[in-house]
Amino acid sequence: MPSLSPGALAILLAFTPALVLAQVQADNSTASTTSATTSAGTGQLPTVNVVADGPSLSSYKATQSQVSKSATPLSETPQSISVVTRSLLDSQQAVSLADALENVPGVVAQQYGRRGWDDLIIRGQVASDSLYLDGLRTAASNRVAEQLFGLQQVEVLKGPGSLLYGLVLPGGLVNMVSKRPQGEDFANVDVTVGSHDFYQTTVDLNKALSENGKQAFRINGLVSNSNDATDNVWFKNRYIAPSLSLDLGARTDFTILTSYQERNYVRQQGLPLSGSINSNSNGALPRSLFIGEPGARPYSATETRIGYALTHRFDDGWTLNHNLRYQQFEMSGQLVANNALSSTGTSLTRTGTDQTFEGQTFTMDTNVQRSFRTALGKHQLTLGTDYINTREDTLSYTCTVAALNVYNPVYGARLNCPSTPSTYTSTSVRDTGLYVRDQIDFAERWQLLAGLRHDTASTYSTNKRTSVYTDNPASATTASAALMVEMLRGVRPYISYATSFYPNTGTDINGGTFKPESGKQWEAGVKFELDEGRTNLNVAVFDLRRRNVLVSDPNNTGYSIAVGEQRSQGGEIGITSDFSNGLSLNAGYSYTAAIVTDDGGQKTTTVGQWLDNVPRHNFTSSARYRLRGALQGWELNGGVHGQSMMRTNGYTLPGYVLTDLGVAYNAERWRAALNVKNVFNTHYYAGGLAKAVALGDDRTVMLTLGYRY
Repeated sequence: MPSLSPGALAILLAFTPALVLAQVQADNSTASTTSATTSAGTGQLPTVNVVADGPSLSSYKATQSQVSKSATPLSETPQSISVVTRSLLDSQQAVSLADALENVPGVVAQQYGRRGWDDLIIRGQVASDSLYLDGLRTAASNRVAEQLFGLQQVEVLKGPGSLLYGLVLPGGLVNMVSKRPQGEDFANVDVTVGSHDFYQTTVDLNKALSENGKQAFRINGLVSNSNDATDNVWFKNRYIAPSLSLDLGARTDFTILTSYQERNYVRQQGLPLSGSINSNSNGALPRSLFIGEPGARPYSATETRIGYALTHRFDDGWTLNHNLRYQQFEMSGQLVANNALSSTGTSLTRTGTDQTFEGQTFTMDTNVQRSFRTALGKHQLTLGTDYINTREDTLSYTCTVAALNVYNPVYGARLNCPSTPSTYTSTSVRDTGLYVRDQIDFAERWQLLAGLRHDTASTYSTNKRTSVYTDNPASATTASAALMVEMLRGVRPYISYATSFYPNTGTDINGGTFKPESGKQWEAGVKFELDEGRTNLNVAVFDLRRRNVLVSDPNNTGYSIAVGEQRSQGGEIGITSDFSNGLSLNAGYSYTAAIVTDDGGQKTTTVGQWLDNVPRHNFTSSARYRLRGALQGWELNGGVHGQSMMRTNGYTLPGYVLTDLGVAYNAERWRAALNVKNVFNTHYYAGGLAKAVALGDDRTVMLTLGYRY
């Protein structure tokens, strides 16, 4: 996609909503009365509003999600959606997307350790590039870690989501919801100190600019510095996110959303297998060992986003939702990674890489919704189209670096990089999708949800070293259907089927392109709404299949092959509750059996092998208790989470159980919180690669003092 100048971008952002507003300007003078009449008379879908994270909002349990593109409550939605609320994140003092996803059963996060990117697996399938912000894809490839402080909540849609989101991997997707302007003034300032020289300051300011609160300005900002349990590893983050909502009449909601972040860090590359997960005759390696070079160039990344969200309610019952965003990023740095230990088990050969990534993404989603009745029942119809145009340029050099004695490390070796890059490519992905979905409520207790989508996509790749250009067009029609019935009050079993489509990029060793990846899933479950709506209990089983999966070619380094099929089967149970006695709970368990069922005819068969870094058993629980009476203002927090053993790259990682504890005090104007994560300092491994194992987080202590106005 060609680069947009600031002037052209401003015109683009202003032009689309102007087209809509020009058509409805005459309606705004009588909007309040007409809107109320219309909603009552036609059963129009209500607007889903995201509210602020002020002191009064303390719910662990969410009632709705943006990811469903519907106002239907989660307890009445026939698919698996988990929501991690701001209140839960704050009680845990979560700082990363991985911290948030630890609360979701069936999700593995940070399987490659603290390397500075967001890595995740959903239902046994890699989903690191299936990240969405406010319903729009962030990019084709996830490079810059997301800033959790700028989010109101994190939503996980499990299983194929192509119907509403197009090019997504079949395990599921993560939708992050931005904090938005609110109708009341507040100012929150927090200072946090913690283990490994962690220092963070955050600011969240909101100012209402009109009496009715529809016009408001909000700005979130963060500055943080920290070291790491590994020597010579550090992180620096800077983030600012201004947003503005405009009062364009009672029928129209319009919010401009922007953000800018900088990340500078040294990648934590784990430890060699020998001396960590495997025995070494020289003894165990210290977990603080740094296998890189302090003199290597740290990673430096910037990311800028600007976009808007528009909703307009017409007086004939239709509601228009239009979201648009443009973003660009740059990232570069040098990486020193594990290779192999010598026969004596002391000298580690290492690989070096100098990397630069640069790209931009333009994405847009527009849909109209309306409720109406026919002889079949009550319909909630959604008609939509979306578009994404994303480009990424990659420049990398394969460098050499001297070996390191891991038992007596002496640093100072130089990375020697050639003048000719090993990789110099530009890849673009474009896709236009059309989708329709209808939710039909019939026979009082039954609900049928069905939809179709058609995508027209193409991936363009230019090898700038060889001047070879490839174009890989693809198209597909995907579908989704679900049936739910309320057997008893608050008890709703359902069954669903969904398919997915994802174009593969790149070429094989012979220069051939790959067929698109496809997926399909059957799911059955029951959703319980208990305790007068204070508690949601969800149970689901699934069978997920994924074909034409792109993996590394075992015989040709740097190239890929498409294997035949992977399969995930399992079940999940999750509960979220805000009990009336001051106790809040978020807990869940998942069983996932993810294996290769067809290896595409490889010479060394992989059929039956476990997929890398996927434990069979995974559980999470987190609770908060707010005291009453003379101890009002105090709250106790705690949690236990863990997983069974998992296999990766031909070896096994043991399971683990971690315990977190915390205490907080909330006054009218200020708040203090102390959290201890991994209380017993359990040493565990988050995941593994072919020649290195990723270390989990050791015990960390965090203390936050905050002022509220």
